[in-house]
Amino acid sequence: MPDAPADPQQVALAVREAMFAQDHASRSLGIEVSDIGPGRATTTMTVRRDMLNGFAICHGGLITTLADSAFAFACNSYNELTVASGFSVDIVAPAKEGDVLTARAVEVNKAGRTGVYDIEVLNQRGERVAVFRGRSYTLKGKPVIPAKG
Repeated sequence: MPDAPADPQQVALAVREAMFAQDHASRSLGIEVSDIGPGRATTTMTVRRDMLNGFAICHGGLITTLADSAFAFACNSYNELTVASGFSVDIVAPAKEGDVLTARAVEVNKAGRTGVYDIEVLNQRGERVAVFRGRSYTLKGKPVIPAKG
C-alpha cells in the first residue's frame, strides 16, 4: 500500500480509496462515497426492493447504515484509525423504493481522541429523511494507510 500523501485533501482521498476497497458492507448495499475531505464525507445509496420492510419503506437500519458509512469516512479522513464509540439516529420521514438517499457528514468537534459528527440524510428532493449524531474514538498511532518500511 502506498504512503499517505501530505496534503489534507489528498490524504482524505487516499483514505477513501483504501477504506472503500475493504468495505464489503457499504459496497454490497450500493453505497458510494461521492465526496470526502478533512472531517467530512458524503455517501449515496439508491433504495432497492430488497431494502424494503413489510410496509414497503426502506428499513431504518439501512438508512442508519448509510449515515454510519458517511460518519466512518469523515472521521477516518485524517488517516488515523477511528471507530464509532456510539451514535444516535432519528428517522423523520420514510424512504421508498427508487429514492436516492444522500448522507452528508460534518465534523462538529475533534479533540484528542474523541470526535462528534453530525450526519443528515436527504432524499433526491432534498427532503430530510434522518439525522444522525456519531461519536468517535481515535486509536492514536494507528493509520488507516500504514507507512511503508
